[in-house]
Formats: sequence, structure tokens, C-alpha cells
Amino acid sequence: MGDGFFQPVSGMDLPRFAGVPTFMRLPQVGFDHDRISEVDIGLIGVPWDTGTTNRPGPRHGPRQLRDLSTMIRAENGATGVRPFELVNCADLGDVGPNPADIADSMDRITSFYDRVVAAGVMPLTGGGDHLSSLPILRAVAKDGPVGMIHFDSHTDLFHSYFDGTMYTHGTPFRRAVEEGLLDPKRVVQIGIRGTAYDTEDRDFARAEGIRIVPIEEYFARGVEDVMAEAREIAGDGATYISYDIDFVDPTFAPGTGTPEVGGPNSYEALLVARLLDGVNIVGADLVEVSPPFDQSGGTAFLGVSIMFEMLCVMAKARAGT
Repeated sequence: MGDGFFQPVSGMDLPRFAGVPTFMRLPQVGFDHDRISEVDIGLIGVPWDTGTTNRPGPRHGPRQLRDLSTMIRAENGATGVRPFELVNCADLGDVGPNPADIADSMDRITSFYDRVVAAGVMPLTGGGDHLSSLPILRAVAKDGPVGMIHFDSHTDLFHSYFDGTMYTHGTPFRRAVEEGLLDPKRVVQIGIRGTAYDTEDRDFARAEGIRIVPIEEYFARGVEDVMAEAREIAGDGATYISYDIDFVDPTFAPGTGTPEVGGPNSYEALLVARLLDGVNIVGADLVEVSPPFDQSGGTAFLGVSIMFEMLCVMAKARAGT
């Protein structure tokens, strides 16, 4: 497109192991860059995991996601989509969190995304733990509640942790519903599984009209059928996509803080994102990649491959194709 500024660096021109890594080898464009007004989709890192309640590490996720994203090429081999030719994409850098203060970090994240939205840029985020989604939604859904398609092994709908701690990676979507950021009747959560303390989160979902697709139902019905329902629930309205890497079975994605066995394989992990085609996406995130638990980088490579699938869908929608 245009003068080629927004095209990723090709591995045929510069080896993948060379150069400063950005998401998918795209140009880095900050808010003060003279071409920020031309960006359609911005890839953003949120290196923050202060909402983690057990095994920390996702604060290192964006850096490893960027490094492994050098393996992403220009064309989707399954769909033929070439997102970097459809729209202008750029790496907008990282949100700088305050690792010692949850509230301040969330304010910083929301402020950053307020500028993204004001610039007319559609955000695609690499996290970070799942609490990151809440301050992003505060910016994306500022003008009214949005729907959500959520891939995860956990609902993240709990009221609180440790006798009243309201902001953890297990509570973001409870807060988002309470704050009017999400329309619960347009929210679907896919892949939920694992042992539980109680049913409080599912009881809340049932009372609010949130659709939960447990992993048993997902496998019994098949990916295509479940995703057809997800698209129907989202409807034509603005919809946010949130993808926790622990949706995937830990055999394929061990690098995460709260793994749950019995999940989808890596092919299905890509397919569910591919089947978002047609959804009115206003933003998306891929969270909970934790490099300390997967130093080979396989989880991060799967994570950025999922991000690329989401990017292809977002680029098609943005380009009106």
C-alpha cells in the first residue's frame, strides 16, 4: 500500500533474527509520529501482570510475543488474506504500567487507549494478564456497552479474591458488566473448564444472561457450530474479542500462569479466531502468555499466530472486504 512504509520487513530482505523486533516486523509509530493519522490497526503491548494471583510472568509476554512474531509472514496460508495490503498496521509500542500500583496502572492503560480510540485506530493487544482487558474496555466501550467473544478456560467473572480484593485477573469481566462496559446478553465465553472453588461465577453469568460454552459442549458440538452461535450472539453490534492463551491445552501452550488440561489443540486455537470473520470487531487482545514457563517460545509463537488470525479478520472488516 502507498509508499511501502506500513509494510513489514521481509525475512528475504533482513534475516528474522536481525533488527529490532516489533510486532510482526511492522514500523513503530508513536502518537507523536507524523504518520499516526494513517494507522488503521495498532498492535500494542501491555507488559503488566499485577492482577496475577498465582504464577506471575505475563509482564514479559509482549517482549517475547514481539520476538517470536518475526516468524509471521505477509499472507494467511489458509484464507489467502494479506492484511498488510488491506490496511495500514503499525506497532504503537507499550503502555508503561506502574508495577507497584494496580489502580494507577489501569488509569495509565485507559489513558493510552483513549488516545488510540481518539486517533481512529483499532487496537490489537498483546498482554499482560487478563486484568489488562478491563482498562482497555473502559476506553473502547466509553460510548456504550459492547459485546464480547471470550476464549478462555476461566470465566474471569468472580466478585473478588482474598476477602474483598476486587481487581485481579479473575474479576475483569465482572467489573466490566457492573461498569456498563459489556452488554451481558451479547457476551459468550468459550472453553470454560477445570476444577472450581464454587459456582459463583457461573451463577452470575446465568443471572446476567452471559452464555458459557463449557469445553465438554465445545467438543461435543464442534468448532464450526460453536462459532456460528458465537457470531449470532455478538450480532451486528460492536464486539470486543478477548483471548486467553490458557484456552489452549497446556500441551500446546504451557507458557501460562493458570493452565487447565483438556483444552483445544493449536489448530483449533487458530480456527476459532479465523471463524470470527464477519464479527463487528472494535478491538481484541491475546493475554496471559508467560515466558518464564515456556522458555522455548512455543507458546508465544502460538500467541502471535492467533493474533495474526485476528488481525486478518480485523483487516478485512476495516477494509470492507
